Amino acid sequence: MFPRKKESVVDDEDDITTVFKLGLEKADFVVDTNTYPVLALSEYKLDMYDLLLFDIKMPKMDGFELYEKIKAIEVEKKKDRNKKTAICFITAHEDYRSQLKNSFQTLEEEDRFLKKPILLPDLLKSVKTRLGL
Repeated sequence: MFPRKKESVVDDEDDITTVFKLGLEKADFVVDTNTYPVLALSEYKLDMYDLLLFDIKMPKMDGFELYEKIKAIEVEKKKDRNKKTAICFITAHEDYRSQLKNSFQTLEEEDRFLKKPILLPDLLKSVKTRLGL
């Protein structure tokens, strides 16, 4: 049996994190949630997650900034390792797609951008695709 995949969902809307957590756990994933991006960053541990699901528009720190800070931690501490944590950004605002392209030119857009509202089957499909399942 393979180890269960672990995700981190960070969204300032508690109802979103709850729905994502329940849906993903029902599909046998392990899910941590946080509604505060600054707290999520302070609790981040290297190699803890297989996939990060970050809302873009959040107070104090947006999802892009949170990802940049986590990526910096990974680069600093994983100098000789190839495993990188997968990322998907979630938002209700389509206009962030161009900002994603501009901010993270090395990321392929496919399956890295999830538009809210998202149906649970579509969320699961995107998560499984990002994790290669």
